Amino acid sequence: MPLSNSSATPLFLKNQRSATKDELAAIPWLAVLPPEWRDKVQANIRVIEAQPGEYICRVGKPVTHWFGVIEGLIKMSSDSADGKTTTFIGVPSGGWFGEGTVLKGEPYRYNIQPLRRTLMAGIRAELFMALLDHSIAFNRFVMGQLNERISQFISGIEADRMRDPDRCVAHTLVNLMNPRLYPRLGSSVKITQQELADLAGLSRQRVNVALRSLVEQGKVSLEYGGLKVLDMKGLMT
Repeated sequence: MPLSNSSATPLFLKNQRSATKDELAAIPWLAVLPPEWRDKVQANIRVIEAQPGEYICRVGKPVTHWFGVIEGLIKMSSDSADGKTTTFIGVPSGGWFGEGTVLKGEPYRYNIQPLRRTLMAGIRAELFMALLDHSIAFNRFVMGQLNERISQFISGIEADRMRDPDRCVAHTLVNLMNPRLYPRLGSSVKITQQELADLAGLSRQRVNVALRSLVEQGKVSLEYGGLKVLDMKGLMT
C-alpha cells in the first residue's frame, strides 16, 4: 500500500535486496572505480521495487542513501503548507541523484516518488563519502552531476519566471534527456503525457497542446508510448 503519512518509514529502508548482474551493468559510474572499490560497492548496492504513490524518501527524514534509477521514472518534489506540490526534477532510467543532500548530511528537503513501477538502487551515505575520499574518478563523476544539476535549476527558474507552458514542457524534456546525467536514454524517452504533466506541473490537456506545438515546430516527434527529440538545441531556446 502507498505510504500516506510523514511518520511512515521510507520505502528504501525496507524490502532491500542485492543487485543482479544486469542491474549492476546499468550503473554508469561503477566502471570508473578502482577494482578493489568496485567489488566492495557492488556487494553493497541495494535494490528495491517501488510503485506509484509510494515514497522512496520524505521531507525531514535523515539522509541514508545516494540513489539511482535502474529502470523507471521518479520525481523529486515538495509540498507547501497549503498542499500545493512543486516538482523540481524527474529522473529516468540510468540517473543518480541526491549527492548534494548526502554531502551536506542534512535531512531530505524533498520527497522522492515513482511515477510508474520503478527499480531503485542505492548505496549507504557512508559508502558514498568513502568513495569521495578514495577515488578521484568518482569525485569527477559527482562534480559533473552537481554541475549539471546547477544548470538545470537555473534554467528551471528562468522557465518559471517566463510562465510559458510551452517553454515549461520543453524545459522539462531537456532536463529529462540530459545526455550527461542520463546517457542510456539517447534521443527517445518512454513517457506518458500524464507523467510529463506531473513533472512539468501542468494539466495533461495543456501538455498535449504544448507537445502538438513542438511537433509542428519539428522539435519532437511522438512515438508509441513516448516521444523522440529531433532538435535538442531548439528545445533549449
